[in-house]
Amino acid sequence: MTNTLITGANRSLGLETARRLVEAGHTVYAGMRDPSAGDAVRELGAHVLQLDVTDQGSVEAAMREIPALDVLVNNAGILGSSYSLDDLDADAMQTVLDTNVVGIVRVTQAALPLLRESAHPVIVNVASGVGWPRALRAAGRDEHPVLAVPYAASKAAVIALTVQYAKNLPGFRVNASDPGYTSTEFNGYSGHQTVTEGTDATVALATVAPDGPTGEFHDRHGRIEY
Repeated sequence: MTNTLITGANRSLGLETARRLVEAGHTVYAGMRDPSAGDAVRELGAHVLQLDVTDQGSVEAAMREIPALDVLVNNAGILGSSYSLDDLDADAMQTVLDTNVVGIVRVTQAALPLLRESAHPVIVNVASGVGWPRALRAAGRDEHPVLAVPYAASKAAVIALTVQYAKNLPGFRVNASDPGYTSTEFNGYSGHQTVTEGTDATVALATVAPDGPTGEFHDRHGRIEY
């Protein structure tokens, strides 16, 4: 049995990832800030955990509820309140980084003792093409019109920290996924992909073979070349 923890699992991409991994036979632990918002994921058969990635105590308490762990999906993330330089300040930047970057480190470090006991430990960090400079600069790409500094910077950091974790954990499979422009509450349902399409890369990387890729960035079509 594969035990999997997904952060931010109560809605959108996190909820769909939980559905697909439960369907694939995983025992899913669904982390979320407010467990009262977890009815949808409970109906899938997942175990709901109170887990706020910005709160060390919450993270540690959640880990104590998990008997064993094979797969960690760091999905929780926020867009933030800054969308251009006109509304950007240090507080807006720090808030996004604390959830999207420091939150991943906080959860991953707490999960490492459990993951190290697994015969096939896997970590998937949900990043974004918005964190990919080549995509941000390419006219015609979905990412190109985005002006927000905190979100883009945070997702660039997620890609970099994924590579560094992979180098430090050679016995693990550690990768980052790009959901693509998916129709969710996050973007006001403006995306052109379904949530199933948006979780293709995450699910593929969460179910990767022991000899599969590590330290890579994938979208639903495969590896994104550096």
